[in-house]
Amino acid sequence: MARHYLDHASTSPVRPEVIEAMAQWVSGADPGRVHTEGRMARAALEDARERVGAALGARPREVIFTSGATESINAAVFGAVAAKPGGAIVAAAVEHSAVRDASARSGAPVIEPAVDGDGRISVAEVTQAVAGRDVALANCQWGNHEVGTLQPLDAIVAACRHADALVHVDAAAAAGHVPIDFGAVGADLMSISAHKLGGPRGIGALLVRRGLRLDPFVVGGEQERARRGGMENVAAAVGFAVALEADLAAESVRQQMLTDRLRAAALSVEGVVSYGPLPIDDYPDMRGTLPHIVCLGVNGVEAEAVLLALDQAGIAAHSGSACSSESLEPSPVLAAMGVDADRSLRLSVGWSSTDADVDAFASAFPDVVARLRQMRADG
Repeated sequence: MARHYLDHASTSPVRPEVIEAMAQWVSGADPGRVHTEGRMARAALEDARERVGAALGARPREVIFTSGATESINAAVFGAVAAKPGGAIVAAAVEHSAVRDASARSGAPVIEPAVDGDGRISVAEVTQAVAGRDVALANCQWGNHEVGTLQPLDAIVAACRHADALVHVDAAAAAGHVPIDFGAVGADLMSISAHKLGGPRGIGALLVRRGLRLDPFVVGGEQERARRGGMENVAAAVGFAVALEADLAAESVRQQMLTDRLRAAALSVEGVVSYGPLPIDDYPDMRGTLPHIVCLGVNGVEAEAVLLALDQAGIAAHSGSACSSESLEPSPVLAAMGVDADRSLRLSVGWSSTDADVDAFASAFPDVVARLRQMRADG
């Protein structure tokens, strides 16, 4: 049976050109050494840093390579709290669990601004939060990882600037799917993962605004200009740069076409609803959503049953109700939006997705839902 992968928002297959570029550096030397092999590795690492920065609108010196967005988020949260003891953290319920968990464990008071029915963070409540008390860090995702909602970044960053509060942007879900310009958005910190856009696992970046200095989260070495200890992963950094240099704009257009078809196929089934902003075909710049994510509510069936039945039909998908295979809990994102947090289906496409993937879902989904509903009625 052919397999159809519709879970790119969790992780995307590594691009062939990325694997090829990484191959010569997998067994490379320590870039911190002064011998020829070390200097070659250092040159490759700094070249990758420059290319990653250029792709994300950052200066090379603003790029700190990390093990991924989870580490970057933790470094941003704990670094900001250490820099302003007693300051609060702003983190909405729609933020990724890495942001919410790091904020909760930082020891700082956490302010949770409201979101609307599309999962959009309230600018008014963030403005009130940063103006009304001492805030160490305000978090604002670029786009939501479950329903795709693009957040009002410009307004939130402006509010934080006016109140002299640091702002961190989790761009892991957005990078590779919408244009990212760290310098233009004016944030202090930004987190990125390579594996969300066809890069290697185990590499990401924390972008740190020039002039901002935070204590390192990972200590034990002077790597990354003493901002992150541990030997640098040269091969992965090279692969990260290559992934960011793909024709991401063209891919995003293609992904939007595929998710439009996925959504239409799903909504043709009775009792299925779409969560998050709906695309507006006549106004492409007003879509308000990441192009590669569709989140659906399926009435009358459990999320886990839908996922398993689709998997049996050769289709890999995800539920917004779960962050991992070990836990199937109600989605805090959907709960904050005021919709059914227990029954959802997330479909996401990427660089390798095809029309055949959509066709397979469109063929299997109605039968899956009908069969599960009948089983529940008979039970």
